Amino acid sequence: MNASAPRKRSERAILELTALYAQYGYREFRMSKFEEYDFYAEYRNFLQAENILTFHDPSGKLLALKPDITLSIVRSVKEGAPLPQRLCYSETVYRAAGDAHSFREIPQVGLEYIGDIGLYATCEVLSLAQDSLAALSRDFIMDVSHVGLAAGLLAETGLPMHTQAALSSCIRAKNAHELAALCRENSVNPTLAEKLVRLSSLYGPSDAVLQEVRTLDVNEATHAAIGELTSLCETLSHAGCGSVNLDFSLLNDLSYYNGVIFQGFLPDLHACVLSGGRYDSLLRKMHKPGGAIGFAVNVGLLDGLGTPPEAYDTDVLLLLDADTDAAEALAQARKLTAEGKRVCVRQAEDGAVRALKTLHISAPKTMGQKG
Repeated sequence: MNASAPRKRSERAILELTALYAQYGYREFRMSKFEEYDFYAEYRNFLQAENILTFHDPSGKLLALKPDITLSIVRSVKEGAPLPQRLCYSETVYRAAGDAHSFREIPQVGLEYIGDIGLYATCEVLSLAQDSLAALSRDFIMDVSHVGLAAGLLAETGLPMHTQAALSSCIRAKNAHELAALCRENSVNPTLAEKLVRLSSLYGPSDAVLQEVRTLDVNEATHAAIGELTSLCETLSHAGCGSVNLDFSLLNDLSYYNGVIFQGFLPDLHACVLSGGRYDSLLRKMHKPGGAIGFAVNVGLLDGLGTPPEAYDTDVLLLLDADTDAAEALAQARKLTAEGKRVCVRQAEDGAVRALKTLHISAPKTMGQKG
């Protein structure tokens, strides 16, 4: 039996993260590689994807390689099913590359909490997002926002939806200059315009930023969003979770997302490695009960960091005597692997295998042998 080759970072992350989610009662969701194209096309805005990889099956039906897992999970929830449902997954999605001329396979690990989304459920998911990032690197950044704040301020302008969408784009791009210009062009109240500009630039640790966020309260929507963010940050802090940053340039499609949204970043990775949020509106569009919140980790990005050095090649090195019974050796190896340990079996210790622990299995003594 040879020592196993070093695992890729993505492989390690999949094992570690799925084990983490299982500790909180999330059960594995499995799906096929493709769905009917019409299903994805109907929710293209939620996918935020222009290109979907399609093909025809032998009957002529147009199918698509899955660009998303969340949609399939929500669709799988049956009417009358007990809620909440905690589901996790390790799947590969297929999306257009940055140049839009090719497609990429993206391995993802994630979870979804479906049911009544109260303070505890939201904090559980946010804390698991933090734990996921911490499992990948001690130096992570997690940014949190609440779409209700921007939605409330934009609604207060009274402008048509297409103009509000243009303002949203400026907030998302942190383009304060163009945002202010658009507000002037559309005769937005100067005080309200100033609040929108300030919202686009707010960023920093939650305990510092929340004070300024409270000055942006203009209506019921913003009041509710600020109250929820305050409760979330206080609960996470009281529970001993890591700190989060508030970043209100995070704005997903307001027709699907209705609450907290968040992203996670790791050192040496320029792209976001974790993203998630609350999407009750999607469930309503799909005629499903309750609400939902979840996130996905793009573990494929981790392999760009190279294979991490391992302190040990194996957990247990089993050393055999020349006369050790093969059945006994195999039984010991199987027992250890059943416990989740990596095992290497050798006849002699030659230093080639770095083991966390070494066990010697000797041949049993016969009558007449002295101890």
